[in-house]
Amino acid sequence: MVVKKKTAKVVAVALDEDKLNALIASLSVDGGEDGARQVAQTLQSCLELTEPVKQIQLVQKAGSQLEELSEEECDGALLEACLHTLSLVYTSLQAKNPLRRAIASALGSVPAWLQERAVNSLSACLSDCLSKATPDKYSHMVDTITACLDGFALGERCINKLLPEVLQFLHKGLNEYLHQNSGLAGRHIAQAQLMFCCLAAVKTSMLVLQRSQESVSAALQAGQGDCGGLEDTLSKLLSCYTHILTDEEFIQSVQSTAGMAVVLLIRCVVACGDEVASVVCSLLRSSAQGFDSAPPWLKQRCSGLCSSARPPGVSLYLCHGALAMLSWKSALCGPQWEQLLLLVPNTLLDLDVSIKESTTAMVVARVLTLWSSAALDCLQAQPPPCPPSLQLSLRGGSELQRYLLEHIYSHWEHPLDGVRHQTRSLFRDLLLLHQHANPSTSDPTKDPYIQELTQSLLGLEWHMRGKYGSLSCLVELYGAGYLLDIRPQLPSCLLGLMGDQNLAPYASDLLERLFISHKEELSSEAEEKEETTATEKWMELWHQTWVTPLLQVLCRARLDQTTYILDYFLPKLLRCSPSSLAHMVQALQDTPPCSTGPSGSRGALGALMTCLRAARAQGVVPCSVESLWGGLVPLTLLQHALIHKHDQVRMDALGLVCDSHRSTEAVGSHEMDLIRHFLLPNLNSQSPGVRQQTVSLLKKLLCRVKDSTVLLQKRLIQERDQEQRDTDQHTLHLYKEFLRWLCVRLLEVLLPGASFSKCLMSLQLLCLLGQFFSFSTGPDVFALGEVVSPAHAENVLHTLSNNFLEVKQLASTLLRQLPPSAVGLQVPERMCCVLQAALELSSSTKPFDSVSAAHLLSLLLHQPHLSQALLLCAQEQGLHLQLHSPQSQASETLLLELNTMAVVQFLLSCLQLEVSKAESSLLQAAASYPLYGRAHCITAVLQQLHTESLSQTCQWRGLVSDLMATCYRMSDVVSPVVQSSSPEGLIPMDTESETSEGLQKILQEIQPRDTNDFFTDARELDTHQGEDQTQSTHAPTRDKGGEGYRVTAQMVLVCCWRSMKEVAMLLGQLCQSLPIHYTNDTSNNTHLGLITEEQVEGVGMYFRQQLLQSRHRGAFELAYVGFVRLTDMLCRSRSQALQQLPARWLTEVLEEVKSSDPSSKLCATRRSAGIPFYIQALLSSEPKSSSCSLLKMTMRQLIALAMPCADRNTDSSTVPQVHALNILRALYRDTRLGENIIPFVSDGMQASVLGFTSPVWAVRNSSTLLFSTLITRIFGVKKGKDERSKKNRMTGREFFTRFPALYPFLLNQLEEAAATVESDSGHVKLHPSLFLLLLVLSRLYPSPMDGSSSPLGLAPFMPFIIRCGGSAVYRTREMAARALVPFVLVTQVPSTVHALLQELPPRPAPHIQHNHIHGTLLQVLFLLRSYQTDSHRPLPAGNGISEALRQRMWLASRQNACVVTRGAFLDVLVCLCGRQISLLEDSEAGHLRGEALSVLLASELITSDTSSSSTSICSSLGPGSTQYLLSLARVALSASVEIPELWGGGGELTSQLPLLLLQCPHYEVRELLLEGVLRKLQEEEEEEKTSRPQWLDQTTMYNLTSLAFHETHPQCLAKVLSVLVVLGSGAELQWRDGDQLLSQEEALLHLLTLAQTSAHSVELHCAALMLLSQLVVQLVNSNPQGASAMACLAQWGALVCSCCGDEQPVEVKLTAAKVLVNCTATVLTNTQLPLGLSTTVSLWRSVFTLLQDEDQEVRDSASDFICNVPAPLLSTDVAGVSVCAPVALDCGVGLLCGLLSRWGQVPAGSLALTEWLLGNQEGSDEAAPDQASSLDEEDFLFEKGELNLWAEPVQWVKLLHRHLGCLVQTFKQTQAPGTTVPDQDQANHIHTLTTIARAQALSTQKALDSLPGLPQFSCPMEHARLVLRHQRATLALDVLDRLLER
Repeated sequence: MVVKKKTAKVVAVALDEDKLNALIASLSVDGGEDGARQVAQTLQSCLELTEPVKQIQLVQKAGSQLEELSEEECDGALLEACLHTLSLVYTSLQAKNPLRRAIASALGSVPAWLQERAVNSLSACLSDCLSKATPDKYSHMVDTITACLDGFALGERCINKLLPEVLQFLHKGLNEYLHQNSGLAGRHIAQAQLMFCCLAAVKTSMLVLQRSQESVSAALQAGQGDCGGLEDTLSKLLSCYTHILTDEEFIQSVQSTAGMAVVLLIRCVVACGDEVASVVCSLLRSSAQGFDSAPPWLKQRCSGLCSSARPPGVSLYLCHGALAMLSWKSALCGPQWEQLLLLVPNTLLDLDVSIKESTTAMVVARVLTLWSSAALDCLQAQPPPCPPSLQLSLRGGSELQRYLLEHIYSHWEHPLDGVRHQTRSLFRDLLLLHQHANPSTSDPTKDPYIQELTQSLLGLEWHMRGKYGSLSCLVELYGAGYLLDIRPQLPSCLLGLMGDQNLAPYASDLLERLFISHKEELSSEAEEKEETTATEKWMELWHQTWVTPLLQVLCRARLDQTTYILDYFLPKLLRCSPSSLAHMVQALQDTPPCSTGPSGSRGALGALMTCLRAARAQGVVPCSVESLWGGLVPLTLLQHALIHKHDQVRMDALGLVCDSHRSTEAVGSHEMDLIRHFLLPNLNSQSPGVRQQTVSLLKKLLCRVKDSTVLLQKRLIQERDQEQRDTDQHTLHLYKEFLRWLCVRLLEVLLPGASFSKCLMSLQLLCLLGQFFSFSTGPDVFALGEVVSPAHAENVLHTLSNNFLEVKQLASTLLRQLPPSAVGLQVPERMCCVLQAALELSSSTKPFDSVSAAHLLSLLLHQPHLSQALLLCAQEQGLHLQLHSPQSQASETLLLELNTMAVVQFLLSCLQLEVSKAESSLLQAAASYPLYGRAHCITAVLQQLHTESLSQTCQWRGLVSDLMATCYRMSDVVSPVVQSSSPEGLIPMDTESETSEGLQKILQEIQPRDTNDFFTDARELDTHQGEDQTQSTHAPTRDKGGEGYRVTAQMVLVCCWRSMKEVAMLLGQLCQSLPIHYTNDTSNNTHLGLITEEQVEGVGMYFRQQLLQSRHRGAFELAYVGFVRLTDMLCRSRSQALQQLPARWLTEVLEEVKSSDPSSKLCATRRSAGIPFYIQALLSSEPKSSSCSLLKMTMRQLIALAMPCADRNTDSSTVPQVHALNILRALYRDTRLGENIIPFVSDGMQASVLGFTSPVWAVRNSSTLLFSTLITRIFGVKKGKDERSKKNRMTGREFFTRFPALYPFLLNQLEEAAATVESDSGHVKLHPSLFLLLLVLSRLYPSPMDGSSSPLGLAPFMPFIIRCGGSAVYRTREMAARALVPFVLVTQVPSTVHALLQELPPRPAPHIQHNHIHGTLLQVLFLLRSYQTDSHRPLPAGNGISEALRQRMWLASRQNACVVTRGAFLDVLVCLCGRQISLLEDSEAGHLRGEALSVLLASELITSDTSSSSTSICSSLGPGSTQYLLSLARVALSASVEIPELWGGGGELTSQLPLLLLQCPHYEVRELLLEGVLRKLQEEEEEEKTSRPQWLDQTTMYNLTSLAFHETHPQCLAKVLSVLVVLGSGAELQWRDGDQLLSQEEALLHLLTLAQTSAHSVELHCAALMLLSQLVVQLVNSNPQGASAMACLAQWGALVCSCCGDEQPVEVKLTAAKVLVNCTATVLTNTQLPLGLSTTVSLWRSVFTLLQDEDQEVRDSASDFICNVPAPLLSTDVAGVSVCAPVALDCGVGLLCGLLSRWGQVPAGSLALTEWLLGNQEGSDEAAPDQASSLDEEDFLFEKGELNLWAEPVQWVKLLHRHLGCLVQTFKQTQAPGTTVPDQDQANHIHTLTTIARAQALSTQKALDSLPGLPQFSCPMEHARLVLRHQRATLALDVLDRLLER
């Protein structure tokens, strides 16, 4: 976004009257023609004017006149007066005033002979101003001094002349600012202004010293007389700089500037260059040794900076000053400079470990980059050459480079973008330093340092974002070919990473550098060869390297993985090589356009749209021509893409149509046709992202229409060619037709029952139309208002009753844009009707009704007759109101103000009356007139008001006071409920109507018990009262129904917390929007306003009470929103009293938290309820740019409270500790505190870990919550499904660099915890914090630079983690194994595994600790698995792992009595031997496999009797037997199914293993085998292998089919059926039950019974349905004629239909969709109608039901049936294309109607479809209208509407009627004359349906007529249901009448 630079404001000369008159008098002259008199007259005229622009012109004229003056003819006194006038005016003007610049130009243009007098005059004025300046003028004078040095030579001479005086003034100003700063605590605005002034003063002092450096140095060296005064001034300035540097209250920018000022002053004072470096070195070292040659006063003043107790930031700012203020671009002056250059990075790197603030880390990173630039300048200095010692220090591989690389690796993942960017720049500079320090080795392949660095970078994980920038630097300096030679698969690897949103920007940047560099290299090589075909060859190679992998990813990858390729990568590639588009299109069109690729991918068509869209947006695709898009693809292909099944394909196609490089490019007719083709099927999109993209792209199209219209209209005026004029006129006519079509279509879909997504998108597009073109009805070029009918506007108005807030807001916006004549609110009767509806909704018991009321009232605010209508309503309700009616000629602003006041007064009167009633009976108020609706409407109405320009201020002040008083009364009524200990269960659900006395009794009883005594005393309830309540609760009467009283209890709670919410929002709105009435002590200026300081403070105290005492989360969360508005206002307030309130309130609440005990009113349950919110709001209002003193003070106090302390009394310290932990959690979660909270993370982590040692459960619970929050704060939000993914981790170096205090803490805690993990005694010892420690450590992994010498290395943790593996707790051993993995580098895994295996006993022995053995084996197993994942290569030779395992094979045999360790050892063997690519050498793996097989064959799994039960085996083996048997089964699975060829496959025994496992009595073993078999079969199916595997012999097949009849475990049975589905897809199965062969029909009956009775298990139900359906398809294919005779097929049809209902799980509906898609060709579209008409039509009905399902995956799956329909049955538009659900639904209904004709079943089929139309089969709500309408909507607080928010019954009915009408009409036209159709039975059926339809039409019409006015608002659900039923009946009657026509 381009931000327009602010232009300086021109202000006229403003002098006090005496000065002005004196100046004018001094310039007054009579006559005369000499030049001085002309100048004087010009200046006099200038002073007499008040227009600033004319003053500038006159000053410029005076400057020209001065320039022409000659020395001889000038009046000296008059000339002095002129110069004095210019000087005085110059010093009086504010900074950046153009008039000041004009005066400077005038003074600067004086002739040479006059310059000295001008300098004297300006100096005198400056001196006078400096000596008389008061503190409030200091800032102005600083700006004046700066202006004198800003390109103003004369001013610079003045400053040099007044140098001592100027420096003294700057010291005085700085000293005053330092003094003021100490008294501004809590006043953030004043403090920020002071920091700005202080920064300006320091900068100005630096500027003065820089410009006068030579004169200062000369004066000091010469020791002139006034040298003492100058020294004293400089000394005092240095003292001010030192104070700023050492005072942490100053913001960083001021301190950083002070650091530069210190170095600059030293440079001025110390003459010799080497001595300057010596002094600065001493400052950096905090030592006074280098000050020997410096003046004594300098040494004395710098003593504060040399102190060891100085803040760490001082070194940082001094380093910055040294780099910025000293010159490094020439050769170094001496050894001290070289020493300083090397000292700076070491100082910064030392700081790097100690700093906590992220902002300081940012400064460190920036200063390090500055240093690297300075070092480069030194190396490049010519001549003399750089010293060899310095070259060695800066060369790659040196100690300094190693430390700097450690810094880079630690910070390249930093959360601040700036730090990461500076780190990348530093890395690039280090490479350049290495190049310049080592110029002899330019080839990277011959440079061992670069080779090693490249390999280490490429070896890192790709989730490390810093890796990409570093590789980009290597590409920049050494070329892409260097990296591609090392890693040829780099392009494909990077493209694979583009699916990750976090990595895509980094990967795309690296890819861009690579392909640009690669192209340049190939191009230059081709130019050197000078061959004719060289260009084609290198382009082909470039395409093969970069374009081919891209197209493969686009076609094959899932859509969500390719989104960012379109956003980040593809545009860059096309910009680099626009000609590659033709190559892409050709390659994709060579693939069949209907090819979809794998499931979930976009296919070739989608990839083509993606490429074209990106090219179109980049301007690569030229303007389109008819029938071809840019000459590349046919339009039919675009039409297919616009209705494609996949969202992203449709969006890309739409982007291709809408995007354009020029906003004025005309929209062609074919583009408009494509939009027509796209729009209606895509309006109802559930995906918010798709909706947003659609609206955004159509907005671009409308913008093109608008901009091109302006261009066309201009051309029509200017163009003289008649043919061109006709063309332009025709284009405008097409635009008009298109926009009107779009407007009407969008308005037509806003019907009752329209889905949320369709309403939302239609309203958004209509608002865009109104924004771009307006709905005018006048002589506009398009006049869209003419097509908006009152019916359309009525529909828009009714959408205000929609439950979704966003729809309400858009509808309200649109109604203001529509023509008033269409909306009709200016008609009094209509306005009264809408007003009445709004007032009724404002007191509704349904929360969303109040929002509708607010929008309706906001619409009426602009109507002139609103006041009269309100008075009528007030008279009807008996209210006495006096409203101010606006005059007929009142302005729009006044009308809005008076109407707003009238509405607020009316609502306030109603609210006051209702509050009075609620004070006597809250229950009655909750049931009849909840208070929150009125308050919400008042808040909404006030938001429409411009409060800064109100005319009726007196009335508003009284009204505001009444509003506040009523708010407090409302709160008093409902607060006892939300502040009770259990607000949710406050009102008992008894049968008798509650009276106010009963309610008050309950409230009074609960309130005194509202304390925290649960920590010490148990609550005891009153026995008698409990019995009474119990009796009344469980003895309901039936006069109102059992539901009513439960809802009434709910209504009381909702009434209370929503009322509290609205009170908070209203009070917050009043404080935020209304002007404050206040008086400041300093200026005594009174600012008039509508709300006083006392009222604001009262609101603050109210919020304090609510937030600190409310228990209901809804109440205090929403009170927090209102309080945030208040605190934001306080922070920005000009009132000093209000500015200090947040700090005072914060101090008070912290004291209250500290002193809280079990009897406190503060709530310590519910995560401290509103207390954290209260403190959050106070802290988040503190400006981020300030010193954040409140945050620091609060965090220090809270952390001190949260830390456990042994000397505290447990009872009294528990509650404050719980509060502190809960508050800390909220603060760490608050994103608005940003990086300012990071310095306190270490302390918070320590508090949470130590909190686990507390004996109090509440403390441990709060510590758990805090720990979880800190994990998220440190490692970021979860970036993947795998919790242990490296995306959710960071290197140990980075972690401990950012949080150094955690290194010793975690190490000590882990050592302490590991010491307790000794299971020798058999007793379980579990350290409270052990799990947390292991959890944190498992999120770390070694840094690539983390060697054994690293001070923050992870090596010290490893022994303790390994020791934790011996715990007696299984979960601890597992966590220790997981935590060990990231601590071991991939290269260290083999040696670590070997060392762990050596600890295992080589033979059985007594007293073996199996816990230790198991922990060690788990660690070995996890390490090996991570090695497999990370390295993708075998273990290095000679690792000794195989030998160590073979020596300990007894652990897997029966010699080992512990089955848990047996199983773990077997898992290690499977990990090493059970993969296709083994980690071991073939010979070693073969030996291990042989021994493992021996163990398996001797094990209980093989030798035990299969007839024995699983219980007996478990009892014989002991605990852990199931896991042991599963480990054995994994060995067997690998040996027999997965890779039998590597286990010596072919043996009879190994081939029998699957059979043995299938007969195992343990279902877990059978399930494991079946999962493995299923996985293997699916892999072979994908690889399209035709031969059956050896292990799948006939016996195994028979056993599998037999298991389908006898397996008892549902999960195993589901797996068996899934295996049979895969096996049956290729060939017909041979079914066997034991020894008996079964026919297909018998198997089908069994599966049908199973599917009908397995609904309890979704997995089994789906598997049975799939296999059953597969058999049905095979039967129908083999015997289409005989299928209809089988009764079971009708049952199958009914079963499939039952699986498609909305109530079914998604998995079942997806399975039903797959079944229906698979049987489309065989059953649904079979011309022989094998299942009969009734069943087939029912199945079609199921297809249509699934196509309207709420779940998009179900709809997409069902829409695939189109692909299986025979091509002759479909139109060419959709044949063979995957289409979206709305298009599939339309095509499907049309296809069914066509099939009815082909089957010759039009009459019968039409009657079946008419029954659908009538709705007799759509559920009980349609079949029983009387029962439904008998329910009173008011009985329900929350309406429970239909679950399906996507389906639109109205649109479905219209679609069905349209196709059915066409079918009947076509049938009638083709019917032979004299044919009697329908027959008698059908005629009877028609008459029956006609009778039902007429009765339904009459009853619904009667019910509609009986509804109240505007029923869309009063009873929307009932109205929508009746409208739908009436429309169904009407359309059904139309079809039936057509059928009876002759």
